[in-house]
Amino acid sequence: MDNWNKLSNSLLEKNHIKIPIEKRFFLSFIEDDETNINKNKILEEITNNGFLENDPRLSQFRNNLKILVKTNSINYEEFKYCIDNHICILKKIFQKDLIIPQFKIFTDKITEIYNDTLKYNEGKCADYIPQLARVNPEQYGISICTIDGQRFNIGDTDVDFTIQSCCKPINYGIALEELGEIEVHKYVGREPSGQSFNELLLNKEGKPHNPLINSGAIMTTSLIKKELNISERFEYIIDIWTKLAGNLYKIGFNNPVYLSEKNTADRNFALTYFMNEINDDKKIGFPKNTNLNETLELYFQCCSIETGTEVLSIIASTLANGGINPFTGERIFTSKTVQNILSMMLMCGMYDYSGEYAFKIGIPSKSGVAGAIMIVIPNVMGIVTWSPKLDEIGNSYRGVEFCKKFGELFNFHIFDNIEDNKKINPLTDSYNDINMNMFSELCLSAQEGDLEHLKMLFNKDIDFNQSDYDGRTALHLAVCEGHINIINFLLKIVRMNPNQKDRWNRSPHDEAKLLNNDNILKLFI
Repeated sequence: MDNWNKLSNSLLEKNHIKIPIEKRFFLSFIEDDETNINKNKILEEITNNGFLENDPRLSQFRNNLKILVKTNSINYEEFKYCIDNHICILKKIFQKDLIIPQFKIFTDKITEIYNDTLKYNEGKCADYIPQLARVNPEQYGISICTIDGQRFNIGDTDVDFTIQSCCKPINYGIALEELGEIEVHKYVGREPSGQSFNELLLNKEGKPHNPLINSGAIMTTSLIKKELNISERFEYIIDIWTKLAGNLYKIGFNNPVYLSEKNTADRNFALTYFMNEINDDKKIGFPKNTNLNETLELYFQCCSIETGTEVLSIIASTLANGGINPFTGERIFTSKTVQNILSMMLMCGMYDYSGEYAFKIGIPSKSGVAGAIMIVIPNVMGIVTWSPKLDEIGNSYRGVEFCKKFGELFNFHIFDNIEDNKKINPLTDSYNDINMNMFSELCLSAQEGDLEHLKMLFNKDIDFNQSDYDGRTALHLAVCEGHINIINFLLKIVRMNPNQKDRWNRSPHDEAKLLNNDNILKLFI
C-alpha cells in the first residue's frame, strides 16, 4: 500500500489539475494496488479495437515494448518511453475516438453473420475459365478495414484469389485520375445497361453503357497510359494497387489464370472488335492508334491480379476514405474520382442483380466471378467477402447472403435513417444512442458498473468531481450500487473526493457506512 500511495502521489496532482495524457493512459491500466501495469493488457486493448500486429503506425511502439520490457510488467517511465511519438493514434484508441467505437461488439455481430451464412452451400464455381473451376469451393472469408485502420478477419482470409471484375472500378479510377471525367466519358457511358455484363451491346452513342461491364472495362483499360508499352502499363497499374493497399502487402499475379482467360476470351475479343467497328465521325469507338490485342492482354492481366480478402478490404477502405489510404495517409484518388467510382458501383456493380442489390442493400459494391464482393461504405469502412460458389447471375452465393444479413442488421443503406432504432448504428456506442453529454455518461457508467467506459472518460480528462442537481457524484452512485471495481477505480486512480457532500449532507463515505459492506468500507481507508 505504501508503494501504491507513493506512485499515486507522484503521478496525480491535487484537485486533478491537468494530468498529462501519458499518465492518464498509464493509470487506466493499473489494477488493484499495483504500481506497474501489464504489457499484455495494453496490447490486448489495442487489438480489441482492431489495430493488428502488422499495423505500420504502431510498429515502433510494439518494438519498443518488445525490446525494453522483458517481462509483462511495465513501469510508468518505460511506458512513457514506449508511447513516445505514438500519442496521436493511441489517443484515438484509448479514448475510443474511432469510427467504430465498440469494435469488438461490432465484429462479434459480423462473426454471427459469418457463422450463419456458412450453411449456404448453393451455387458452383465459375467454369468458363478453367483455372477458376479448380478452386476449393468450400472456402469462405470476410475481411473488414475501417477508415481508421481498424481491421477484422474471419475464415479463409489468407487465401489468394484473382480479383476478376473487382479490377473494373479501380481501372476506371486510374483512367479518371489520368484523363479526367470529361475525357473518359467521351468513350464510355454511365448508365446501367439492363443486359448481361458481357452482352454485345452499346448505347445509342456507340459507347459501352458503363465502366463496370466487360465492354466498358476494356475501354477504360485502353485509356490507361496508352503511350507506354504493355509491361510498363501493367507495372503502373500494380503500383496503384500497392498504394491503395497501403504498401502492406505485395500484390500478386496469377499467370495460369491469365493464360486461361486469354484462351477462353472469344466474347471479349468480339466485344472489342465490335466497339472498334463503329469508329466514325459520330461514334467515337476506341482512342486513335489503340492496339486492340495489347488492350485485351492488359485487361486480362488486370483480371488476373491476385490477392486475398485482407488486402482487398484495405483497398476498399481507401475508397471509403475518399481516396486516402488509412495507414499511409497518402492520397491515391481524388474525392471526385472516388465519388464517380462509388456511383458506378452502386448502380452497376453486381451484374444483373445491381438494381435489386441497390434497392435492398444500398451499399456500393463490386463482385467478381472468382467469388469476391468488394463493399465500400463511404466514410466508414471497406468489407470484402470471398466464397467461390456463384449464383446464376455470377455473384458469390454466400457473399450475397452475407450482404443481405449485414444490410438487415446495420443501418448502412444509403437511404437508411440514422434515427431508425430497428437497425444497429455501429458508429455510436450505447451512450451516444441516448444523446447523453459526457457528465451523463459518467454517471450512467458508474451506476451500471461500466469500468471500460469510465476509463475512456478518464482518458478524455473530464472532471470526475462534478455533481448533479442533488450534489451527487459518480462515486455516490457507484457506492449505492455496490460496484466495488468502480469505487476502487474512482478512489485510487481518479482520486475522487470521498467526502464530497450531496444535498442531504451525505458523502460517498457516509453512503458506504450505511451499506455496512466491509469490502467497500476497506476502500475508503
